[in-house]
Amino acid sequence: MIDLHRSAAEAVVIEDLHKQFDDLKVLKGVSLHANEGDVLSIIGASGSGKSTLLRCINLLEQPTSGELRVNGEQIEFTVKRGVRVPKNMRQVEKMRSKLGMVFQNFNLWAHMTVLQNVMEVPVHVLKVPKAEARERAEAVLERVGLSDKRDQYPAYLSGGQQQRAAIARALAIEPRVMLFDEPTSALDPELVGEVLKVIQDLANEGRTMILVTHEMKFARDVSNQVLFLHEGLVEEEGTPQQVFYETKSERCKAFVSSIH
Repeated sequence: MIDLHRSAAEAVVIEDLHKQFDDLKVLKGVSLHANEGDVLSIIGASGSGKSTLLRCINLLEQPTSGELRVNGEQIEFTVKRGVRVPKNMRQVEKMRSKLGMVFQNFNLWAHMTVLQNVMEVPVHVLKVPKAEARERAEAVLERVGLSDKRDQYPAYLSGGQQQRAAIARALAIEPRVMLFDEPTSALDPELVGEVLKVIQDLANEGRTMILVTHEMKFARDVSNQVLFLHEGLVEEEGTPQQVFYETKSERCKAFVSSIH
């Protein structure tokens, strides 16, 4: 692996991760190392395993094999009825409380206002006092430019506003690491910029982020690490300069050529 600044504390480390669905091998031995403050973008063609890799980090998908460490803590696995599963769900819940996940399709609760969406997990999962959760929610809504929409329901928001609300909801748990799964892929082109601006601002704050994205220019400009996946393997990795301009992989060169 590329060793960019090992002196920083570990945020997410994956070693030789495999993921198989029945006979379909999606990930075939992927490793990555993200330290605190890293912005790591995962790029590659559709079907290369990017979203599956991201979902394995917070165990929305269970890795078939491989090691996973989050914030320096090794996630323990066991085998039950022939299936590899986490050994300790309390450990998983603790780990997830430090990972903020933003999905492609917003996943907001339609029956709740924006403010209620942002407060829900802190209050009902993390047991944050309601007054504190409300104060925290209003602060993150201000950060993403949605203070004036806090009493609206998701159906009355644009796609860009819904995704910014989803980012606010992820920020409200005060995560150590933010995970973004193609956060602009469901948006109309004119709405992409407002979401990328919020993510750029988070990167400028020094927040640790792992992004699956098809926005090549954004990945180049915002990241300090880039992984190019091809058919479930890391084909190229390194700094944006190395991946976008100095790659030795012809597949990677062809994939990123659209930004030149």
